[in-house]
Amino acid sequence: MTSTHAFWLAGRQATGEDSFDVTNPWDGRLVGTVAVPTDAQVEEAVAAAYAVREEFAATPAHVRAAALDHVVRRLTERTEEIAQLISAENGKPVKWARGEVGRAVSVFRFAAEEARRFNGGDAQRLDTDAGGTGRLGLTRRFPRGPVLGIAPFNFPLNLSAHKVAPAIAVGAPIILKPAPATPISSLILGELLAETDLPAGSWSVLTVPNDRMPALVQDERLPVISFTGSGPVGYAIMESVPRKHCTLELGGNGAAVVLGDWSSEEDLDHAASRIATFSNYQGGQSCISVQRVVADASVYDRLVPKIVAAVEALVTGDPSDAATDVGPLVSEDAALRVESWVDEAVTAGATLLTGGKRDGATYAPTVLTDVPDTATLAREEIFGPVLYVRRTEGEAEAFAAVNDSKYGLQAGVFTHDLQTAFRAHRALEVGGVVIGDVPSYRADQMPYGGAKQSGVGREGVRYAMDDYTYERVLVLTGLAL
Repeated sequence: MTSTHAFWLAGRQATGEDSFDVTNPWDGRLVGTVAVPTDAQVEEAVAAAYAVREEFAATPAHVRAAALDHVVRRLTERTEEIAQLISAENGKPVKWARGEVGRAVSVFRFAAEEARRFNGGDAQRLDTDAGGTGRLGLTRRFPRGPVLGIAPFNFPLNLSAHKVAPAIAVGAPIILKPAPATPISSLILGELLAETDLPAGSWSVLTVPNDRMPALVQDERLPVISFTGSGPVGYAIMESVPRKHCTLELGGNGAAVVLGDWSSEEDLDHAASRIATFSNYQGGQSCISVQRVVADASVYDRLVPKIVAAVEALVTGDPSDAATDVGPLVSEDAALRVESWVDEAVTAGATLLTGGKRDGATYAPTVLTDVPDTATLAREEIFGPVLYVRRTEGEAEAFAAVNDSKYGLQAGVFTHDLQTAFRAHRALEVGGVVIGDVPSYRADQMPYGGAKQSGVGREGVRYAMDDYTYERVLVLTGLAL
């Protein structure tokens, strides 16, 4: 790895007049210096994306698929290097960073497969009425136009992949804006795309600071915005451009429900282990991490100590150590916010069972009970290694507790009963219900997104491809059907 990183402007490397440093949140060391594009360079990238939009949309599927396949091969070859980079700039334990690279490989592979079969056309006879005699409708999908993809810091490679790969698959030019805290992972994607035969201008990776994002958002030449991040920022974007097509993947307040039939010691050990792991992986900085545990009264007293023991067994420390389960948060400011929310809950009457301590950017994995409904961490997304457990009586009360949130991204329900699973699917106001596991499960090919204030639209390769395109019908006349 070099210590200075150029951005990617219309498929070529460039540097601007300014730069900024990326530091490791664990030890503060310099990870790299990143160049910042000037306003003129941003304009050049947008103009190039707009100019190439028709050419790129008409690019043969095999060309786009081959480019995506190339990224699959190169990501696979460079897995360890990229995982170490993600861990350094993000603070993510390297074992989770390796998993993130593997997921990005899958995203590009799925996109290559979808590119080859996308847009086969849907034929519809129109002679169901007399006026349609001899007419056939053929529906295909076409790109809405260039895409602005805005990626977050918590999965800097994989969530960039979820913006870039579907855009290439459908032939939509894309400008990717990575998070300022973790831009180098996205720049690696630029290195790999530059090795392909994609048209110049069809992609850029611009490391612009957040305060310059509104100009990109407002640009009429970028009619599609795909944003992953906080609710206030996401909705501010959508409200500022009401005529644009926006996909927003926003925050969550993930709940894991443990019902009364999940009651054997083996059941509860498994649930406790999954809850502990996926409340704290990525330092809890995942919008589908377990923040709330809703436990039936019949299992609550046995489950809580198992969760505490499983949390206390997690290894917290240096993210570059393969044995580490929980690393630092992305910054000390993030850890200070988590600390303040936990302290507020304890002052209001919550019981701290373990954790509750901060050391710089690291916050100890924390379990609470008796958290008041009015506490901030009960109502908002904490985005840190904290969970709390509440007792409920029966399925209906448990499902009502899950729905008592302005968020609705995913929920996990531990039950063995198939009928209960279908009732949960109907009752829970979320984008995804995971049976027999935590809400943190995500397969990168499935539709992923939320209800209520967790966003609009869906990611997951094929579903993002639908979001980036629109249907256009061709009516053929005078046919012998």
